[in-house]
This record gives sequence, structure tokens and C-alpha cells, in this order.
Amino acid sequence: MKKLIVCGFVLVSAASLAAQWPKVPDTTVPRTADGKINYDAPTPRTADGKPDLSGIWMRANSAPAAGRGRGGAGRAGAPGTGAPAAGAAAAGAPPAGAAPAAGRGDGNTGPAAFQPGRGGVSLEAATPPFPFDPKGPPVATFFEAGGNMEGGLPFTPWASDLKKARMAVLAKDNPDANCMPMGFLQFHQQPQPRKISYLTNPKSIQVEWEANYGLWHIYMDGRKLPPQGEPQAWWWGYSVGHWEGDTLVVETNNLRGAEDGPFDGWLDVNGSPYSNQATFTTRISRPTFGHLIIDTTVNDPKGYTKPFSVRVDQRISPDQEMIEFICNENQQFRRKIKID
Repeated sequence: MKKLIVCGFVLVSAASLAAQWPKVPDTTVPRTADGKINYDAPTPRTADGKPDLSGIWMRANSAPAAGRGRGGAGRAGAPGTGAPAAGAAAAGAPPAGAAPAAGRGDGNTGPAAFQPGRGGVSLEAATPPFPFDPKGPPVATFFEAGGNMEGGLPFTPWASDLKKARMAVLAKDNPDANCMPMGFLQFHQQPQPRKISYLTNPKSIQVEWEANYGLWHIYMDGRKLPPQGEPQAWWWGYSVGHWEGDTLVVETNNLRGAEDGPFDGWLDVNGSPYSNQATFTTRISRPTFGHLIIDTTVNDPKGYTKPFSVRVDQRISPDQEMIEFICNENQQFRRKIKID
């Protein structure tokens, strides 16, 4: 297994720079006069005029608001200062970013072991945060989906009790640590890259996450979302997409939830759950060449008293390719840290 488990129990880190494929410069990428990637260049578009979302993307920071941070580096539960890992660091993104705030250690963000810096191990190169958007939803933090949300996530008693039970055993069943399929928000914030591709048979968009080899198909051929409970539930459910202006809107239902197994229904590292009643609406936009915005709305009447939305920012990472991440063969995590 190429990846290194850190924090003692829950997280699998990005591979080292040396482990990536050879770097092959992309001649179609807009660059400045000195050859660096022009992240602020106009959004590329497909033949039908829609934003072209394809490429390899890395999780990135959002700048905190004044006083109370909405961004990943501004409050407890943030993943630290890092944004792109291997690819974007190699692509020449300049280092920047403020140090993360200390964790609160309360029920919303978890004990110190789950706080910024991931157990004191630095996984990603620091990069400039994207500007704060006062009109956007709170930014999800790596450990806590509601880490920047006033009052935290609106848990029902069922969800609150389940999260407390997961935290009481140090989130030992987190799917990331057990080489199991993760939920969308964990995947969107992994330090490993993800690749967005367009497929034509059937017409669809595919998101391939390097972490745990996740694969998300978004059907774009005009089909309707099937009724909840009709198709067999899967880890990433059934997703159909359509465009609203320059925003791709993806509706997802028929997900495996926390009722289906101990590794299912994890919104974040700290174990905020979702049930098999949950639906996700994901709005994806690309305002510039280098910036991808993913706004996710969770509607889960069993897990939450009302729907809520959070944001994840990502930065383009050209000139690199994905590598294999196979961790389920001879997986030693649970035995090595003696949690069973």
C-alpha cells in the first residue's frame, strides 16, 4: 500500500511527489509570460458553449471572512493551510495561507486528534486561498462538514446520537481508514486529486477520485432521477445532471446510508451521518480556468432538521496524471492500531 495512515486511525495521506507519473506539460493550458499557469484565465468551454469542467483538480482553501471565518483555514475542524498536493505544487502555485485556528474540542468539531494539521503531519503544499464569497454557503472543513456553520449541522437526535457513538470510538469505522467507499464531502476534500472527464456512451460526466478509487457517474442524457428506493442503493447513489446557465446541477438519490453498515453514511471524518433517505444536490461551476466551486445541499429528514448547504473549492492541477490507489488488498489498519 503506497499511502501512509496518519492521525493513528482515520486518514490516508497523499502519495509523495516521487510517486506520481512523469510530468508532461499540457500545451493547451493558458500560461503567463514566464511560463506559469494562468489560473485567472477565462473559463474554457465545450463545443456547446458550456463551461468545460474536465481536468485534474485538487482541494483548495477558501479565504476566511473578517472576524468569523467561512473558509477552511479560519476555524476549528479545518484541514490546515494546504490546498493542492503533488500536482498543483509542482505546477508552480505560489505558497501562501494562514495557520489554522486551534480546535474547540467540543461536540461539533471533535477532540484534538481530529483537529487541523492531521496529527501534526503536513500533507499538502500551502497555496493562496480563493477569495471569500459572502453570497456563498459555509465552506465544509475536512474533519467537520459544519465546521464553519453557525451552531454546527442541524442534527436530529438520531444523527446526533450516532455521531457521538462514532466519536466515542475515535471514528474507527471511518470508510477512509478502512479502504471503503467514502461519501461525497470526504471525497471532495481528499488531498489526493480527482479527474473530471466527459463520456459519450451514454452521455455522461465521470468523476474519478484517486483516493480509494472512487468513481461517480453523472448521467447527462436527459433521463429523470428514479424514485427513492426503486434502484438498488449504492455508495454514490444514482445521479442525473443538467445545466442551469453556467452551473452544472447534479441530483443524487438512492444512496447507502448509515443504516446499511458501519462504514456507510459518513459526511465527514468526525462521523456526521446521513441516512438512506438522503438526497444530495451538487452545483458545480468554474468561474475561471483554475477555480472549481462545488456547492452541496444535503436533504435528509432522518438525519437533519432542515436541508443545509456547504461549499468546497478546488484548484486545477495540469501537467500531471492520476496514479493507482489500491488499499483494500492486505489492509492492515485495524490490526496495526489495535482498535478491535
